[in-house]
Amino acid sequence: MKIVIVGSGRVGSVLAEAYDADGHNVVVLDVSTRAFDRLPGEFRGTAIRGDGTDEDTLRRAGAGDADVFLALTEGDNRNIMAAQLATEKLGIAKVVAKINDPVRAAAYAELGIATMCRTTMQADAISDFIGLGALGVPGVIAPTGSHHGGVDHAPLAASVVAGPAGQGA
Repeated sequence: MKIVIVGSGRVGSVLAEAYDADGHNVVVLDVSTRAFDRLPGEFRGTAIRGDGTDEDTLRRAGAGDADVFLALTEGDNRNIMAAQLATEKLGIAKVVAKINDPVRAAAYAELGIATMCRTTMQADAISDFIGLGALGVPGVIAPTGSHHGGVDHAPLAASVVAGPAGQGA
């Protein structure tokens, strides 16, 4: 499977390493060459210095034939822009954007982009850990609506949320 990851921060580099070790074709983009220091020396994927919000950069990186696209930078705006390009311009079926703001994460999911919100994931985990029970707020929100391109992404919800072997994405 070809997986494109925009952002070689903590989350992006951990996923890149794991997917690469599993034998997937992994392409990582980041605007900072230094971010690639997080990737292990044995990383067999491709690391490209470039802007994941630029369509030409994504095409040159080979994102057009990706099976999965993950926008995992530290910026909500960058992530949603990259995810929209991946969905609308490149036609990638499985796209997830990391969005820190829970309100924005829900709004983007309603517009057809799957979102992962670490804010709600952490709040849920902390509450459960201290014995007050899980809050039941979703950490990953499957796309429920359609975006500008008019494509309905609701059928992809189960595959995006379930992830590999039934584990959460």
